Amino acid sequence: MTALSVACIQTTSTTSIARNIALTTPMIEDAARSGASLICLPEVVNLVQGEREMRLAEAHPEETEPALAAYREQAARLGVWIHVGSLVIRQPGQEKFLNRGFLIDPTGAVMARYDKIHMFDVDLKGGERYRESSAFQPGDRAVVAQTPWGAYGMAICYDMRFPHLFRAQAEAGARILTAPSCFTRPTGQAHWHALLRARAIENGCFMIAAAQCGVHEDGRKTYGHSLIVDPWGEVLADGGDAPGVVVAELDLDRVDEVRGMVPSLANSRPFAAPEIVTDTKAAE
Repeated sequence: MTALSVACIQTTSTTSIARNIALTTPMIEDAARSGASLICLPEVVNLVQGEREMRLAEAHPEETEPALAAYREQAARLGVWIHVGSLVIRQPGQEKFLNRGFLIDPTGAVMARYDKIHMFDVDLKGGERYRESSAFQPGDRAVVAQTPWGAYGMAICYDMRFPHLFRAQAEAGARILTAPSCFTRPTGQAHWHALLRARAIENGCFMIAAAQCGVHEDGRKTYGHSLIVDPWGEVLADGGDAPGVVVAELDLDRVDEVRGMVPSLANSRPFAAPEIVTDTKAAE
């Protein structure tokens, strides 16, 4: 068996980058002590701040981002991979921020970056309103990183509702897919498990989704339930609704086993875009 020990860090990020580093770095230490070789953090782990001006005052460009520096130091010191689900990154001279994920190797080098492509713009019942596109500049390219355990697809939160992104990653060779998140409670309760299991099943990949949880200082309420799912859709680990560390052992041979049983990637065929039929007689 080719195995990989993976940990998801589940936290309730605050409006202070310094406090968020202080919250997460001991959890990373715990995950490394448990034997995890890959440690995954959730979306916007450095800063959950809904007010633009306060976000602007707290955020940093990538070059001086303190959480990124702290995680790079930890990865090198502990000899582990760290997937920083995403950080709020300031763009000097620009109005919008970046929602950017980082994959850090055991030397502390940034191996890959991914900017969230799909922006969550929605009005929910109960008065919750999200306009991610008003604050963040969307990315425009999918990312698959080559790692010692195979190709690794990077995505963020709302991306999980766009299956073609994950299929493109799987077709590019990804064996592990990811969706670090800061998922709202109403949509989390309805769709979180179903969406993540579906992305794993339809692509014959492992799915790793570290998540934010709890009630945040800016009033946001997030769902938690960090998940590690195998290619058959079995949930290997579920973080529940409180901060903590969940660990699972991935049998990487399982990818080939499942794809052999349900070869949907191999059986996929190109097809023309659908025609809109308006003449019912012609359709007959």
